[in-house]
Amino acid sequence: QVQLAESGGGLVQAGDSLRLSCAASGRTFSSSAMGWFRQAPGKEREFLARITWSGGSTYYADSVKGRFTISRDNAKNTVYLQMNGLKPEDTAVYYCAAKLQLTVAALARLTLATGYDYWGQGTQVTVSS
Repeated sequence: QVQLAESGGGLVQAGDSLRLSCAASGRTFSSSAMGWFRQAPGKEREFLARITWSGGSTYYADSVKGRFTISRDNAKNTVYLQMNGLKPEDTAVYYCAAKLQLTVAALARLTLATGYDYWGQGTQVTVSS
C-alpha cells in the first residue's frame, strides 16, 4: 500500500510562486515514477509533470513547461512541484500520483491519469488576479 500526502497549496496573487510537496510512504520507489496533475471545477484532470525516482527523468505538459519544475528528494520520499509565474487559470486542486513497477510501456502512459496506481487527496491552489 502507498500513501501520498500533498501540501503547500494556498491563495496567492498572479505572478507569485508556490512549491507543492508530495510525501510518499509505504512501498519503496526504486523502480517507479511520480506525477503531478490538476483539476479545475468542471474540467478533466490535467497532466502537468512527471519524474522517475531512479534516474530523475522529467517530462512536462506544454501548458506549464518553463514555469513549473518537478523534482524529488529520494531520501525523504518526497516529490516537489515548484510553480512560478502563477496565473488565475492555474487555479485548481493539485494532485500527486505514484506509479509502481515502471516499464517501458508504463512510462509512455505517465501523461494519463490512468497511468498511475495511487493518488493523494489533493491540495487547493487559488490564484487571484
